[in-house]
Amino acid sequence: MGWKSRTRTLQVFDTELSADTLEWCPLPQWSHVLACGTYQLQKGDDKLTAEDSTALSRIGRLYLFDCNPQPSFIPPLTETQRIDTPAILDLKWCHVPISERPLLGMASASGEIQLYKLMEHQQGTCGLECELRAELGPDRLALSLDWSTGRGESDVRVVSSDSTGSLTVLSLGEASLNAVCQWKAHDFEAWISAFSYWDTQIVYSGGDDCKLKGWDLRIGPSSPTFTSKRHTMGVCSIHSNPHREHILATGSYDENVLLWDGRNMKQPLSETAVGGGVWRLKWHPSQEHLLLAACMHNDFHILHCQKAMEGQDAPCPVLASYILHNSLAYGADWSRLSLSNSMPPSPQEPPQTSIGLTESRGHLRIQYESPTASFDTSLEDDSGQYIPDHCLLPEKRSAPDPFFSPAKDAQSLSCLMATCSFYDHMMHVWRWDWSPEEEQMPSEPTPSS
Repeated sequence: MGWKSRTRTLQVFDTELSADTLEWCPLPQWSHVLACGTYQLQKGDDKLTAEDSTALSRIGRLYLFDCNPQPSFIPPLTETQRIDTPAILDLKWCHVPISERPLLGMASASGEIQLYKLMEHQQGTCGLECELRAELGPDRLALSLDWSTGRGESDVRVVSSDSTGSLTVLSLGEASLNAVCQWKAHDFEAWISAFSYWDTQIVYSGGDDCKLKGWDLRIGPSSPTFTSKRHTMGVCSIHSNPHREHILATGSYDENVLLWDGRNMKQPLSETAVGGGVWRLKWHPSQEHLLLAACMHNDFHILHCQKAMEGQDAPCPVLASYILHNSLAYGADWSRLSLSNSMPPSPQEPPQTSIGLTESRGHLRIQYESPTASFDTSLEDDSGQYIPDHCLLPEKRSAPDPFFSPAKDAQSLSCLMATCSFYDHMMHVWRWDWSPEEEQMPSEPTPSS
C-alpha cells in the first residue's frame, strides 16, 4: 500500500525582525501556545565600543501566539503578546509544569538564560512574565539551551552553550536559577548543548571546531567521555530521542543528519545528506521514527528514521518537504495539537493577486505556484479557495519509497507545524498529512449476452 504525503500552508506571519527560533508548549493544557524569538543585528551603531557591542548591537523580540486549528478559524494563530528583549538565540519550554505553570527558557545575546512563566490574564488570554535570569559570564552570547525534563525528569536543570565555547549547567530552585558547573568545552563557538533525556547526567555538545562531545556530570567535566570528528564542519544541532533510549540525532553545517546509538559513538547508525546546514532537529512528540530538520539553505524536511534505528545502515528517506520559505531555515517545531482530517474552509474574501496584509494582525495570504517535485504543497486554487483533501491536483505524486506506515494500525497522520526563516523574517504555520493511497477497485466485467 502506497502513502500520500502532502503539506499545505495555513498562515504566514511577518515577525519584522529576523526569526530564528520557535517552540510549541509541550504541556497538554497549554499546547495551543506558540513562542517565537527573533535576532536582529543593528547597523550604524558607530558609537559603540568593543566592550558593549556584543549585547547592545543585537536586539530581539519575543512573540507569544494562541492557536486554534479547528476548521472554522482562519487564520489559526492570534498574537497575544510581544516583548522587546536582547537578541534571542534559542527558546525551549520546560517539559513539566513548574509551580503548576509552563516555563519558557530563553538564551539571549546578553549572555543570559532568562525564564518566563506563562500566566493567565483576566481576558482569557495568556502572557509571559520574566521570573528568573542567570548570567553565563561577560562578553558572550548564550547560543542554546535544553531542559533535563524531556521524559518528565523531576530534577529540573538547564544546560546552555555560549560563544566562548563553554557549557553551563544550571539548577532550578524554588526562587533561583543557579549555575552548578561551567567549563570550556570547544575551541570556538559551542553552537548547541543537549541532555540525554534517558540519563540526565549525560550532556552532549557541538561546536564550530567540528567536534561532537559527550560529558558525564557525575565524574565532572574535566574531560569528555567521547569526542567525535565524524561531522566535517561545525556541529549546530543535537536532540535526544525521548521515545527510544540511546538514540541521538545530530546536524551540522556539513549538510548531514547523523543518527547515533549513544552506547557506541565511534560510528553513526546512519548518515543522511539534506542539502543544507542543519540548524535544528526535532523528534516528533509521539512518533518515534519521525524527525523534523531545519536545513538553512535547503528548507525543512521530515525524515523517517525507522531503518536506521533498527541498525540497517541506511539513509533516512525524506517523507515530506516544506519549501515555501524564501530565506535561511532556522526554527522548526511540531505541535501537539490534534487536527481534523478535513481541510479548513477558505477565508470569505476576494482572491488576491499580490502579497498583502489582511485585517488579521500579521497574517499574509501568499499565492505560490504548486511545486512539481515529489511532494504536493498547496495553498489555494485560482479562486482563492483551499483545495480539499479529496481533490487530486495535477502532477500529484506519492511519497517515495512508501513502505512505512505512520503507526502500527496504518492510520493517517496529520500534524501541525511551525517554522521560521531568518532574513525574510517570516513564520509559517502549516500542516502535513500522511495517509494511505486509495487503491483503485478493479472494474467488474461486463456480463456477456
